[in-house]
Amino acid sequence: MGAYKKSSEGNTGIIAMIDLLVNDLDKEMTTATSEEKDAQADYEKMMQDSADKRAQDSKSVGDKNSAIADLDEQIQAHNEAKDSATKELGATLERIHALHGECDWLVKYYDARKEARVGEINALGNAKDVLNGADYSL
Repeated sequence: MGAYKKSSEGNTGIIAMIDLLVNDLDKEMTTATSEEKDAQADYEKMMQDSADKRAQDSKSVGDKNSAIADLDEQIQAHNEAKDSATKELGATLERIHALHGECDWLVKYYDARKEARVGEINALGNAKDVLNGADYSL
């Protein structure tokens, strides 16, 4: 038979092994806790960044909608100005056409009017001479 051992000597190896497992478990728990805290901080930062981005995007959409409304107003104002200018152009073209018609008539009958005017001037000269005593009764 072998030497006598105390019963506590055999348990020391098991207790040391359990202590080693407890220490390993404590280390793993500490590591997991710190990793979880880091992950939570990363998640919170990501959520804050997302909220900031949403706010910026919302503001950007609002600004763009406002710009679209302003541009629509400008388009409407320009269209109204164009319509007004078109009406004014139409009236001007009608006036030019009327003046052109008058000018064409004046050019067409210029020679006849010139002869009639010369005849009137001669007749006025003769009338003046008659009033001054000239006699054209021949």
